Amino acid sequence: MRENFIIYPAIDLRGGQVVRLSEGDPNRQTVYSLEPVEQARKFIEAGAGWLHVVNLDGAFGEADAANAKAVSAILRTAARDNVLVQFGGGLRSLADIEQAFDLGVQRVVLGTVISEAPSVFETALQRWGADRVAAGLDAREGLLQIRGWKGSTKLRAVDVAIELRQKGLRHLIYTDISRDGLQGGVNVAATKALADASGLQVIASGGVASLEDIEQVQAAGLAGVILGRALYEGTVGLASLYQRKESKQGKEKEN
Repeated sequence: MRENFIIYPAIDLRGGQVVRLSEGDPNRQTVYSLEPVEQARKFIEAGAGWLHVVNLDGAFGEADAANAKAVSAILRTAARDNVLVQFGGGLRSLADIEQAFDLGVQRVVLGTVISEAPSVFETALQRWGADRVAAGLDAREGLLQIRGWKGSTKLRAVDVAIELRQKGLRHLIYTDISRDGLQGGVNVAATKALADASGLQVIASGGVASLEDIEQVQAAGLAGVILGRALYEGTVGLASLYQRKESKQGKEKEN
Protein backbone atom coordinates (compact mmCIF):
# COMPACT_ATOMS: atom_id res chain seq x y z
CA MET A 1 0.00 0.00 0.00
CA ARG A 2 1.42 3.39 -0.98
CA GLU A 3 1.83 6.10 1.66
CA ASN A 4 1.90 8.89 -0.95
CA PHE A 5 -1.30 7.78 -2.68
CA ILE A 6 -2.95 10.82 -4.34
CA ILE A 7 -6.67 11.38 -4.86
CA TYR A 8 -7.44 13.56 -7.89
CA PRO A 9 -10.94 15.05 -8.13
CA ALA A 10 -11.75 15.56 -11.81
CA ILE A 11 -13.23 18.57 -13.56
CA ASP A 12 -14.12 17.69 -17.15
CA LEU A 13 -15.00 20.76 -19.21
CA ARG A 14 -17.20 20.97 -22.28
CA GLY A 15 -18.53 24.26 -23.55
CA GLY A 16 -17.45 25.90 -20.30
CA GLN A 17 -19.57 23.50 -18.22
CA VAL A 18 -18.55 20.73 -15.82
CA VAL A 19 -19.71 17.46 -17.33
CA ARG A 20 -19.20 13.72 -17.24
CA LEU A 21 -19.46 11.40 -20.21
CA SER A 22 -20.43 7.74 -20.12
CA GLU A 23 -17.72 5.62 -21.78
CA GLY A 24 -16.35 8.79 -23.36
CA ASP A 25 -19.43 9.20 -25.58
CA PRO A 26 -20.17 12.92 -26.20
CA ASN A 27 -23.80 12.01 -26.82
CA ARG A 28 -24.10 10.54 -23.31
CA GLN A 29 -23.26 13.64 -21.36
CA THR A 30 -24.44 14.77 -17.93
CA VAL A 31 -23.96 18.42 -16.91
CA TYR A 32 -23.12 18.81 -13.22
CA SER A 33 -22.25 22.48 -12.95
CA LEU A 34 -22.37 25.67 -14.97
CA GLU A 35 -19.70 27.19 -12.72
CA PRO A 36 -16.35 25.38 -13.06
CA VAL A 37 -14.55 27.73 -10.68
CA GLU A 38 -17.11 27.14 -7.96
CA GLN A 39 -16.66 23.40 -8.44
CA ALA A 40 -12.90 23.79 -8.12
CA ARG A 41 -13.39 25.79 -4.91
CA LYS A 42 -15.57 23.05 -3.45
CA PHE A 43 -12.89 20.45 -4.10
CA ILE A 44 -10.18 22.69 -2.65
CA GLU A 45 -12.24 23.43 0.46
CA ALA A 46 -12.74 19.68 0.88
CA GLY A 47 -8.97 19.27 1.10
CA ALA A 48 -7.79 18.54 -2.45
CA GLY A 49 -4.07 19.02 -3.03
CA TRP A 50 -4.41 18.25 -6.74
CA LEU A 51 -7.12 18.85 -9.35
CA HIS A 52 -7.39 16.83 -12.55
CA VAL A 53 -8.77 19.13 -15.27
CA VAL A 54 -9.69 17.95 -18.76
CA ASN A 55 -10.57 20.05 -21.78
CA LEU A 56 -12.96 17.67 -23.53
CA ASP A 57 -13.52 20.04 -26.45
CA GLY A 58 -9.78 20.04 -27.03
CA ALA A 59 -9.68 16.24 -26.85
CA PHE A 60 -12.39 16.10 -29.51
CA GLY A 61 -10.46 18.58 -31.67
CA GLU A 62 -13.01 21.34 -31.12
CA ALA A 63 -11.92 24.84 -30.09
CA ASP A 64 -14.01 26.46 -27.36
CA ALA A 65 -13.32 29.87 -25.83
CA ALA A 66 -15.51 29.11 -22.82
CA ASN A 67 -13.29 26.17 -21.86
CA ALA A 68 -10.13 28.25 -22.19
CA LYS A 69 -11.65 30.90 -19.92
CA ALA A 70 -12.73 28.26 -17.38
CA VAL A 71 -9.30 26.64 -17.29
CA SER A 72 -7.58 29.99 -16.68
CA ALA A 73 -10.00 30.81 -13.86
CA ILE A 74 -9.55 27.39 -12.22
CA LEU A 75 -5.78 27.78 -12.35
CA ARG A 76 -5.93 31.20 -10.68
CA THR A 77 -8.16 29.81 -7.95
CA ALA A 78 -5.92 26.79 -7.39
CA ALA A 79 -2.78 28.94 -7.25
CA ARG A 80 -4.20 31.06 -4.44
CA ASP A 81 -4.45 27.93 -2.27
CA ASN A 82 -1.23 26.29 -3.50
CA VAL A 83 -3.24 23.49 -5.10
CA LEU A 84 -1.62 21.74 -8.06
CA VAL A 85 -3.37 21.14 -11.37
CA GLN A 86 -2.90 18.19 -13.72
CA PHE A 87 -4.28 19.13 -17.12
CA GLY A 88 -5.00 17.33 -20.39
CA GLY A 89 -7.18 17.38 -23.48
CA GLY A 90 -6.17 18.64 -26.89
CA LEU A 91 -2.48 19.24 -26.19
CA ARG A 92 -1.19 18.35 -29.64
CA SER A 93 1.88 20.61 -30.05
CA LEU A 94 4.79 21.98 -28.05
CA ALA A 95 3.13 25.41 -28.26
CA ASP A 96 -0.03 23.99 -26.64
CA ILE A 97 2.01 22.43 -23.86
CA GLU A 98 4.07 25.56 -23.25
CA GLN A 99 0.91 27.65 -23.05
CA ALA A 100 -0.52 25.29 -20.42
CA PHE A 101 2.61 25.64 -18.29
CA ASP A 102 2.61 29.42 -18.74
CA LEU A 103 -0.96 29.49 -17.38
CA GLY A 104 0.16 27.67 -14.23
CA VAL A 105 -0.45 23.97 -14.91
CA GLN A 106 1.84 21.79 -12.81
CA ARG A 107 1.63 18.65 -14.94
CA VAL A 108 0.33 18.06 -18.46
CA VAL A 109 -1.23 14.81 -19.61
CA LEU A 110 -0.45 13.88 -23.20
CA GLY A 111 -2.37 11.23 -25.08
CA THR A 112 -2.94 11.42 -28.83
CA VAL A 113 0.55 12.79 -29.60
CA ILE A 114 2.11 9.64 -28.16
CA SER A 115 1.07 7.67 -31.23
CA GLU A 116 0.45 10.44 -33.79
CA ALA A 117 3.38 12.76 -33.04
CA PRO A 118 5.86 10.89 -30.85
CA SER A 119 8.56 13.52 -31.41
CA VAL A 120 6.33 16.11 -29.69
CA PHE A 121 5.93 13.83 -26.70
CA GLU A 122 9.63 13.01 -26.50
CA THR A 123 10.69 16.66 -26.83
CA ALA A 124 8.20 17.71 -24.15
CA LEU A 125 9.51 15.02 -21.80
CA GLN A 126 13.08 16.16 -22.34
CA ARG A 127 12.30 19.88 -22.08
CA TRP A 128 10.02 19.91 -19.04
CA GLY A 129 10.96 16.70 -17.27
CA ALA A 130 9.31 13.51 -16.09
CA ASP A 131 7.55 15.10 -13.11
CA ARG A 132 5.71 17.62 -15.30
CA VAL A 133 4.82 15.49 -18.32
CA ALA A 134 2.54 12.49 -17.89
CA ALA A 135 1.04 10.10 -20.40
CA GLY A 136 -2.67 9.43 -20.61
CA LEU A 137 -3.38 5.98 -22.01
CA ASP A 138 -7.04 5.26 -22.67
CA ALA A 139 -7.86 1.71 -23.65
CA ARG A 140 -10.79 -0.38 -24.74
CA GLU A 141 -10.21 -4.14 -24.33
CA GLY A 142 -6.55 -3.34 -23.79
CA LEU A 143 -6.10 -1.45 -27.08
CA LEU A 144 -5.10 2.21 -27.14
CA GLN A 145 -7.75 4.76 -28.18
CA ILE A 146 -6.98 8.33 -29.28
CA ARG A 147 -8.59 11.68 -30.18
CA GLY A 148 -11.05 11.80 -27.35
CA TRP A 149 -11.62 8.04 -27.72
CA LYS A 150 -13.04 8.52 -31.20
CA GLY A 151 -9.99 6.96 -32.86
CA SER A 152 -8.87 3.35 -32.52
CA THR A 153 -5.41 1.83 -32.77
CA LYS A 154 -4.09 -1.70 -32.73
CA LEU A 155 -1.49 -0.82 -30.11
CA ARG A 156 -1.63 -2.63 -26.78
CA ALA A 157 -1.64 -0.12 -23.93
CA VAL A 158 0.80 -2.19 -21.89
CA ASP A 159 3.32 -2.29 -24.76
CA VAL A 160 3.07 1.48 -25.18
CA ALA A 161 3.55 1.98 -21.43
CA ILE A 162 6.72 -0.13 -21.41
CA GLU A 163 8.12 1.82 -24.36
CA LEU A 164 7.33 5.15 -22.67
CA ARG A 165 9.15 4.08 -19.50
CA GLN A 166 12.21 3.37 -21.61
CA LYS A 167 12.00 6.95 -22.93
CA GLY A 168 12.05 8.37 -19.41
CA LEU A 169 8.36 8.64 -18.51
CA ARG A 170 7.45 8.43 -14.81
CA HIS A 171 3.70 9.17 -14.45
CA LEU A 172 0.85 7.58 -16.38
CA ILE A 173 -2.94 7.84 -16.16
CA TYR A 174 -4.67 4.68 -17.31
CA THR A 175 -8.37 4.71 -18.19
CA ASP A 176 -10.44 1.67 -19.01
CA ILE A 177 -12.99 3.33 -21.30
CA SER A 178 -15.55 0.58 -20.80
CA ARG A 179 -15.70 1.54 -17.10
CA ASP A 180 -15.49 5.32 -17.38
CA GLY A 181 -18.46 7.29 -16.13
CA LEU A 182 -20.48 4.18 -15.30
CA GLN A 183 -19.53 3.69 -11.64
CA GLY A 184 -19.18 -0.03 -12.21
CA GLY A 185 -15.89 -0.41 -10.37
CA VAL A 186 -12.28 0.19 -11.37
CA ASN A 187 -10.49 -2.35 -13.54
CA VAL A 188 -7.86 -2.80 -10.84
CA ALA A 189 -6.43 -6.01 -12.30
CA ALA A 190 -5.65 -4.50 -15.71
CA THR A 191 -4.33 -1.27 -14.18
CA LYS A 192 -2.05 -3.12 -11.76
CA ALA A 193 -0.83 -5.42 -14.54
CA LEU A 194 0.14 -2.39 -16.61
CA ALA A 195 1.90 -0.80 -13.63
CA ASP A 196 3.79 -3.99 -12.83
CA ALA A 197 4.84 -4.52 -16.45
CA SER A 198 5.97 -0.94 -17.03
CA GLY A 199 7.30 0.06 -13.61
CA LEU A 200 5.53 3.42 -13.96
CA GLN A 201 3.68 5.46 -11.34
CA VAL A 202 0.19 4.62 -12.58
CA ILE A 203 -2.93 6.59 -11.65
CA ALA A 204 -6.19 4.67 -12.06
CA SER A 205 -9.11 6.30 -13.84
CA GLY A 206 -12.62 5.17 -14.70
CA GLY A 207 -15.34 3.39 -12.77
CA VAL A 208 -14.94 4.49 -9.16
CA ALA A 209 -18.27 4.06 -7.36
CA SER A 210 -17.40 3.64 -3.70
CA LEU A 211 -14.82 3.92 -0.96
CA GLU A 212 -14.12 0.21 -1.44
CA ASP A 213 -13.04 0.88 -5.05
CA ILE A 214 -10.55 3.49 -3.85
CA GLU A 215 -9.20 1.19 -1.15
CA GLN A 216 -8.69 -1.56 -3.74
CA VAL A 217 -6.73 0.81 -5.97
CA GLN A 218 -4.54 1.88 -3.07
CA ALA A 219 -4.05 -1.68 -1.85
CA ALA A 220 -2.86 -2.64 -5.34
CA GLY A 221 0.08 -0.26 -4.90
CA LEU A 222 -1.02 2.20 -7.56
CA ALA A 223 0.07 5.84 -7.38
CA GLY A 224 -3.37 7.43 -7.24
CA VAL A 225 -6.95 7.52 -8.43
CA ILE A 226 -9.08 10.01 -10.37
CA LEU A 227 -12.62 10.56 -9.10
CA GLY A 228 -15.39 11.98 -11.25
CA ARG A 229 -19.01 10.91 -11.29
CA ALA A 230 -18.78 9.31 -7.83
CA LEU A 231 -18.14 12.78 -6.39
CA TYR A 232 -20.83 14.50 -8.42
CA GLU A 233 -23.41 11.84 -7.64
CA GLY A 234 -22.47 11.86 -3.96
CA THR A 235 -21.58 8.18 -3.66
CA VAL A 236 -18.15 9.24 -2.35
CA GLY A 237 -17.64 12.25 -0.06
CA LEU A 238 -14.37 14.02 -0.80
CA ALA A 239 -13.88 15.76 2.55
CA SER A 240 -14.42 12.55 4.52
CA LEU A 241 -12.15 10.73 2.08
CA TYR A 242 -9.25 13.11 2.73
CA GLN A 243 -9.88 12.99 6.49
CA ARG A 244 -9.81 9.20 6.37
CA LYS A 245 -6.56 9.27 4.41
CA GLU A 246 -4.89 11.66 6.88
CA SER A 247 -6.09 9.59 9.84
CA LYS A 248 -4.75 6.38 8.30
CA GLN A 249 -1.36 7.97 7.54
CA GLY A 250 -1.17 9.32 11.08
CA LYS A 251 -1.77 5.89 12.57
CA GLU A 252 0.80 4.30 10.25
CA LYS A 253 3.43 6.85 11.39
CA GLU A 254 2.61 6.13 15.04
CA ASN A 255 3.20 2.45 14.44
